[in-house]
Amino acid sequence: MKAVILAGGFGTRISEESQFKPKPMVELGGMPILWHIMKLYGHYGINEFVICAGYKQHVIKEYFADYFLHTSDITYDFTHGRNEMIVHYNTSEPWKVTVVDTGLNTMTGGRVKRIRDYMDNEPFMLTYGDGVANINIQELLDFHRAHGKMVTISAYNAGQRFGVLDIDGQGRITEFREKTQGDGNMINIGYMVCQPEFIDYIQNDSTVLEKEPLERVAKEGQLMAYKHTGFWQCMDTMREKEQLEKMWAAGRAPWKVWED
Repeated sequence: MKAVILAGGFGTRISEESQFKPKPMVELGGMPILWHIMKLYGHYGINEFVICAGYKQHVIKEYFADYFLHTSDITYDFTHGRNEMIVHYNTSEPWKVTVVDTGLNTMTGGRVKRIRDYMDNEPFMLTYGDGVANINIQELLDFHRAHGKMVTISAYNAGQRFGVLDIDGQGRITEFREKTQGDGNMINIGYMVCQPEFIDYIQNDSTVLEKEPLERVAKEGQLMAYKHTGFWQCMDTMREKEQLEKMWAAGRAPWKVWED
């Protein structure tokens, strides 16, 4: 199964960093937050990724172009009149990464539509490139397979900043909507599982994933919630980045479920 990561937005709320790089490439502990998200999936055996790039997409491509080199011990031998490179030790992950330029101004749904040819008409994971969590990916996948619906999203109680979900007793999402005054409902934090036919619900580049496609799937009774009660945090602002950096530096990063 492949994991699709949305990494094409402008990241305007963290412009101190995103003026130089896409938000998913902003670093925590010296590694892009995109890397942290991929490490979580890799911990559960999902090692094939499709990155939906857009704004400054070349930065993501160049990062992975050099990734093997940066995670290796190298000897450069010029003694015989040629440039010979010897790799002694490598710590790179067994990842297969496809980086797709999904357009500069394409909306979230449109980006998913654009990577359809890379998905092999199979179920796929889907998440945002700016939020870390300690979600049990295997439990999420088992939940999705058990209920047999089209889409599962991970739901989390994170206060009032985001759009909310109305969830019935069976975990079925009855409505997917923007927050209203006084809402205390759970929110969509990404970490989704989608059947391939979900892409048919996306019209074009201007389609916002969280609007027509997910709202329609919810009305059809095909949207389910996996309730996550552990850790989750997005990195929308410098303040949030600094909070996550402190956790990582102190060795208390809840999203780090993998071994060094």
